Amino acid sequence: MIKVAVLGYGTVGSGVVEVIEGNNAQVSRKAGDELHVKYILDLRDFPGDPYEDRIIHDFTMILNDPEISVVCEVMGGVGPAYQFTRQCLEAGKSVCTSNKELVAKHGAELLETAAGNHCNYMFEASVGGGIPLIRPINSALTAEKILEVKGIVNGTTNYILTKMEKEGADYGDVLKKAQELGYAERNPEADVEGHDACRKIAILASLVTGKNVDSEKIFTEGITKLDIADFKFADAAGMKIKLLAICRSMEDGGVLAMVAPFMIPKDSPLAMVNDVFNGVLVTGNMLGDALFYGRGAGKLPTASAVVADVIDCARHPGKTVVCIWDKEEARLTDAAEMQRRFFVRAKAETAADVEAAFPGGECFAVPEYPGESGYFTPVMKEKEFLMRYQGLGDKVLGRIRLV
Repeated sequence: MIKVAVLGYGTVGSGVVEVIEGNNAQVSRKAGDELHVKYILDLRDFPGDPYEDRIIHDFTMILNDPEISVVCEVMGGVGPAYQFTRQCLEAGKSVCTSNKELVAKHGAELLETAAGNHCNYMFEASVGGGIPLIRPINSALTAEKILEVKGIVNGTTNYILTKMEKEGADYGDVLKKAQELGYAERNPEADVEGHDACRKIAILASLVTGKNVDSEKIFTEGITKLDIADFKFADAAGMKIKLLAICRSMEDGGVLAMVAPFMIPKDSPLAMVNDVFNGVLVTGNMLGDALFYGRGAGKLPTASAVVADVIDCARHPGKTVVCIWDKEEARLTDAAEMQRRFFVRAKAETAADVEAAFPGGECFAVPEYPGESGYFTPVMKEKEFLMRYQGLGDKVLGRIRLV
């Protein structure tokens, strides 16, 4: 029998227990032995809960119990979660997590600790929730040189952008609705400012390069400056607006990693990813494009991914599954040096000024906004665009990158 402990009995933690217990025959058969949740660690009591008898408040009971071979860390944060994870790994207990913040910050260190103690640190659920991403990159695509990973990895922002586009709803109103539905936190900053997506692309970039990509050094821009008018202009141009997380292997050995809103063509596979769904496009030098799509969050989808990692650990007792993510820092390419086109929205009466700032661009109008004009600039470096854009001051109303 493989005995498991769960750290944290919130949304995902309760889902992990539900998946293991509800699908016990199936998961046990796939693990090669019966799985049993022995402990559930939480600060709270849960009177009347069907697993009340397994709830404990003392972490050392888990750490000192030789029967516990796999621990599910679904507490979140980088405080106690980091300390508990490290102690479990040092004791030879494998840890499976959905904690993107912890993985992004300490992933390389914790993988090294796991390898040194013949156990595993697994984090499939930390990026795509229920969408398999980590395991395909680490196994199915190991023969590939991954050229780019690009996608929608935050369901909250994708829901907001979808509603703004399809219903013409104001950002603030849609955010409030997302909070009411439980898609957005009371403090939505991590989602709407792009921090959540940044941590996820840092994890993927680290796996693609095999080196550590520091999430705090990744260029990150959220969705809070977008206006309904931006979506009207995008639609007129045959495009959609999505918050994309991108990592790209550069020819000089560096890696570009960034998070920002982009205009993308309507026929792009990612343009069809709507509401709370996520979609990630992985491009290999031999395979070409592979699209991973599904629910990127939620209690049971995320819990299912955590339990899949538990099964993987159960299949490899005393053995570390290879995951290349070294402590050496990857060399990040400055996003300001990248060349692309940009969309600029401006006051119609300032057309001459905008055209002078971006000669060779394309100008177009939208009937619903007669007092505004849209422009697509020629290809230019980001730093050059920003200098010209800022020089226009209040003559411009917004800008968005083109993919």
